This record gives sequence, C-alpha cells and structure tokens, in this order.
Amino acid sequence: MEPKTATTLYWTLTLPFAAFMLFGGVSEVIHHPSGQEIMQHLGYPEHVLTVLGIGKLLGAVALVQPWFRTVKEWAYAGFTFNLLGACAARYAAHDGFWLVASPLLFLAFMLASCALWRRVRPQQFGSGTAHVAVASSLGTVAA
Repeated sequence: MEPKTATTLYWTLTLPFAAFMLFGGVSEVIHHPSGQEIMQHLGYPEHVLTVLGIGKLLGAVALVQPWFRTVKEWAYAGFTFNLLGACAARYAAHDGFWLVASPLLFLAFMLASCALWRRVRPQQFGSGTAHVAVASSLGTVAA
C-alpha cells in the first residue's frame, strides 16, 4: 500500500472513531439520561459514567495528537479494554446479539486504525533514525 493511501485511510478511520469517542465521553461526563439508563440496566453505579467519560475524552485527544507515541498506544489499549468490557457487560446482561456485537464492530474499526497508524508512523515522525540508533545501542532490532 502506498504511504499516501495508508495515511488517508488512517485519518478516514481515526477521525470518525475519535469523534465518536469524544461525543460519547461528553455524554457520559454530563450524565446524559440515556447513559444513566444503560448503567442501571448493566448494574453499574452511576459514577462509572464519569470515569468512562473522562477516559474517552482523553483517549480521543490522544488518538489525534501526533507527538506522543506512547500516549497514543495507551489510548488504543484503553479503548480496547473499554470495548471488550462493553461487550462482556452486554453479554452478562443478556442483551440481544446486536447490542453484544456492536462494541466488537467498533473494536474492529479501531484496530484497523491502529494497524494503519503503525504503517504510517515512520512517515509521520520522520525517518526514524533516532529510534534505530536507540534500538541498536540497546542491542535490539528496530521494527
């Protein structure tokens, strides 16, 4: 895949995903009634909305920033835990197939974004010579 194509696909997947998480985070932080109903249905206390909302807000910002690679990796990991937890919670609440599977669809979308980010990252941050120099000094092979 051409670097320009990969970069375009990356942003095409990442921006909508980050926007969805950003809007979901705002909804959870303000304790929108629909979120309160879901938490009650799943058996979680209402304050979990605040924790999830703040995590989604921070994660959405982390996904679109280009400077801190580790922060972005942690955001991808956090969203993975969040979406797998949502799937498990829906399953435990005996919700229908689509409510159980929908977090997995978002997870697939996010994993595609992550894979594309790993492909475009060298172009995004320059040649990567500093990474190669550090890796070689540590005796590891740079990926």
